[in-house]
Amino acid sequence: AAIWFAAQNGWQSAMLAPTEILARQHAATLADRLEPFGVNVTLLVGGMKAKEKRIALAAIADGRANLVVGTHAVLTDTVEFKNLGLAIVDEQHRFGVRQRGLLAGKAQSPHLLVMSATPIPRTLGLLLYGDLDISVLDELPPGRKPIKTWFITGKKRRDMYGFLDKQIAAGHQVYIVCPAIEENEVMGDLQAVTTYYTETACALLPNRRIGLLHGKLKPKEKDDVMQRFKAGELDVLVSTTVIEVGVDVPNATVMVIENAERFGLSALHQLRGRVGRGAADSCCILISDNGNDAVRERLQFLCRTSDGFAVAKYDLETRGPGDFFGSAQHGLPTLRVADLVQDTRTLRVAQDEAKALLAKDPNLIDPAHRALSDEVERLFETAGAMN
Repeated sequence: AAIWFAAQNGWQSAMLAPTEILARQHAATLADRLEPFGVNVTLLVGGMKAKEKRIALAAIADGRANLVVGTHAVLTDTVEFKNLGLAIVDEQHRFGVRQRGLLAGKAQSPHLLVMSATPIPRTLGLLLYGDLDISVLDELPPGRKPIKTWFITGKKRRDMYGFLDKQIAAGHQVYIVCPAIEENEVMGDLQAVTTYYTETACALLPNRRIGLLHGKLKPKEKDDVMQRFKAGELDVLVSTTVIEVGVDVPNATVMVIENAERFGLSALHQLRGRVGRGAADSCCILISDNGNDAVRERLQFLCRTSDGFAVAKYDLETRGPGDFFGSAQHGLPTLRVADLVQDTRTLRVAQDEAKALLAKDPNLIDPAHRALSDEVERLFETAGAMN
């Protein structure tokens, strides 16, 4: 709706997605919804041919592209908007502060909407997005059923594959996620996705149509595999976490995650959300042979709840903010005094004080604020290096 209103008032919109698969999916969906109302949707991703890219860049520059949907390619210097009025970042935790700034910098103070399907504890939200108004959607879309989650060890893998075969026989599809792309001795028994595909999935489901998807495939190959899965031409998709964000296949009812201990709970919850999008009952199966009690408790906790905010709080308490999204936060400093779990009220007061100070001295030029100004500059230099 915001994109449509922007177009009606003569402004362009840009929507940034972290992967080509998701960008192409968004472009197709939004074109279907908006082009009947006269909104031109233009795709811009790194995997496009040179001629396609030139046509897209020209349409963006002269304003014919009302909405530009793309990946990091949208942030490059070659992209010039005629009049960008709305910037949207999907799955924003995949982007750094600097990257969001680059998108907003394509125009004079465009409206900015950032979105994430990963539930974020309120305290972390205050720190990460203190300059934004935060809206929380904490309910399932109408008609969605809760996803059952089970935790098993590798000993039950063969039995699980019997269950998968029955699901496929009933007309459903299956995701299997592995954390690694190829064999690596340092990883020990970590399931490498290419080896797993040939030696486990194809061996245990010999008569089923199985696809392989990982980040090292060429963009066209990735798109082809994903489109075949979406079209029902594949029964099983063996993949890395490239399918974590946004991919929508309502007929997929089972998500299997190998070496589940390698993921944070929030990442597992995000993966679990790839199923349960249709009318059929869906489930998520976590496989791990890790004997550590704390690891097993984490996985069993996920089996007990489907509340993403409870998952996020547990992840924050047990793993800390640095690991919250599976990697160090973009530009998020280590707290030296406050506790993200216990000190919500104090952090809120600190945020209010910061807003009041900036209202009086937005550029921190008062001599009394010199030390604070120096610290902010140092922090942004660090954040820039990380991005």
